[in-house]
Amino acid sequence: MNISRWIILTLDLLLVALAFAGAHLLRFDFEIYPDDNYRYFRPGIFLLFSLRITFFFLFRTYAGVVFHTSIEDARRLFLALLFPTIIILGFNSFGYGDKDAFLLPYSIILIEFFLSIFLLVSYRGFVKVLYMKNFARGEQATNVLIFGVGQAGLTVKNVLESSGRGRYSVKCFIDPVGNFVKQRLGGLDIYSTSKLERLLVTAQIDTLVFADGAIENKTREKVVDICLSYKVKILSAPPFKEWSKGELDFKQIRQIRIEDLLERKEIHLSTDKISEELDGKVVLITGAAGSIGSEIARQVLKFNLRKLILVDQGETPLYELNNELNQLKSSVEFETVIGDVRNRSRMSNAFSAFKPNVVFHAAAYKHVPLMEQNPSEAILTNVLGTQNIADLCGEHKVSKMVYISTDKAVNPSSIMGASKRIGEIYIQALNDKLAQDGQACKYVTTRFGNVLGSNGSVIPLFRKQIAEGGPVTVTHPEMTRFFMTIPEACQLVLEAGAMGKGGEIFVFDMGESVKIYDLAKKMISLSGLQEGRDVEIVFSGLRPGEKLYEELLANEEHNLPTHHKKIMIAKVRSMEFDWVLKSVISLLDLFEGQDNQKLVKQLKLMIPEYKSMNSKFEDLDRD
Repeated sequence: MNISRWIILTLDLLLVALAFAGAHLLRFDFEIYPDDNYRYFRPGIFLLFSLRITFFFLFRTYAGVVFHTSIEDARRLFLALLFPTIIILGFNSFGYGDKDAFLLPYSIILIEFFLSIFLLVSYRGFVKVLYMKNFARGEQATNVLIFGVGQAGLTVKNVLESSGRGRYSVKCFIDPVGNFVKQRLGGLDIYSTSKLERLLVTAQIDTLVFADGAIENKTREKVVDICLSYKVKILSAPPFKEWSKGELDFKQIRQIRIEDLLERKEIHLSTDKISEELDGKVVLITGAAGSIGSEIARQVLKFNLRKLILVDQGETPLYELNNELNQLKSSVEFETVIGDVRNRSRMSNAFSAFKPNVVFHAAAYKHVPLMEQNPSEAILTNVLGTQNIADLCGEHKVSKMVYISTDKAVNPSSIMGASKRIGEIYIQALNDKLAQDGQACKYVTTRFGNVLGSNGSVIPLFRKQIAEGGPVTVTHPEMTRFFMTIPEACQLVLEAGAMGKGGEIFVFDMGESVKIYDLAKKMISLSGLQEGRDVEIVFSGLRPGEKLYEELLANEEHNLPTHHKKIMIAKVRSMEFDWVLKSVISLLDLFEGQDNQKLVKQLKLMIPEYKSMNSKFEDLDRD
């Protein structure tokens, strides 16, 4: 059901005419009171209505859907009426050819303004209430419980009721902290979290909406588990900082995702230290179009860089990143470079041309089963590529290189993990050698686990499988993994990079490990489906190179604390650079022969703790 815009405009003008007539009658005690000072009545009313029509068009007051009038519609009406009123008052102030005469009396202008606001807003509100009570009644209203109070909770209530087209009926609030229990908000009762289960039943709640983005993760998980057990849908509003111009849009209230449950408290960074590290510097990022590299790019653009250089071999993703960063309209100049870190001459040219001060090396092959099938390519990218960038950082007097490693480099069970561990060993040994020679470049390693939503992550895979009706493939019922959001991981990379003095391997606090089977079950439930009935979970078995449990420290390592509680330093055994260089050269020389057995055997000689799992290379461990 809809009303023509022309009908709305016509009705608005009729109500303005009624307001003008009412203002005249109120001013003269309901009598027609002719006055010589009022002789410009006709041009005055002509100008008033001309301005009203003009500003109705300018502010498109007729374009809103009357049945769903919002505060924004009322604001537009107010402004559309205010500006013509100010203009008419201005004409009066300057006179109209006669200092003793007015276009319209001041009193009538002001009374008409307030009457017009009242009439135009009131009739829209009346039509909306009438629609909600009658026409929308046929639509089954969804009973809603809002988890969160204060301004956020009240705003979510108003948005649901005003923009939800009568589909949502808010029943009550829950205060997660308990400060406002037994009080009322927006005419509704506020309860404690302990009453949640009872309310879901007694109030026949269909949907719960998280209004407060600052709710502790454990509380959020507990609430979600309870709601899922009662088949209650769960929605979430974004935190206030993500509201559009300080206002919440109905479209921003979305179904809760598994990422929301795995996220942790916002990280507080030492921005002064990072700013000091990056201020006025040229920053180069390899693998810039990847999930980690691109997020580092977004975050460093917030600082006062001299220039940002984005290096990647992927043409399409680099093009998309270039477009995205252009839309940010940052004051920092950036340049994209298509190039392969394995190509020494291409990288050397980039270093010579741009003279970077800080380098983030995120370029890598990281898919475990795929690299198990292609050891030579894993070694060429993850070892040779890292060696190239590290050597060039030293040659071009880069002040700091930050190497992005992985928890799979700890007691590696795969080609991918072992090749990344070689990268760690090489840059740490190079750092020690250059420090002894008095050269300035500092090499820092950051090591963390899986990141949510990254390319190849299990969560996008599960989401796709659920959307297709299953089955959802889990490798093993006991497999666990550490998870971290991409922004969180990159924030910690910047922090660790800023605090690094050279030679450290920084390990991030990844929280508690998550069982992948439980993750799959919860994702199915959050989709409104039931495991076994709607979507099956099948166990496909461990893939080549995979292990059940990831680690952040090797057997012989231990942590040292830093000033940041989420960042530790792993104490690892140091190795002589000459031996490391000789071993790396021997490893890379084997590439031309394409003999995977020899390549992996050399890896195992360099990394005694590397034990293949579920792989054809397990025979080398027995040998």
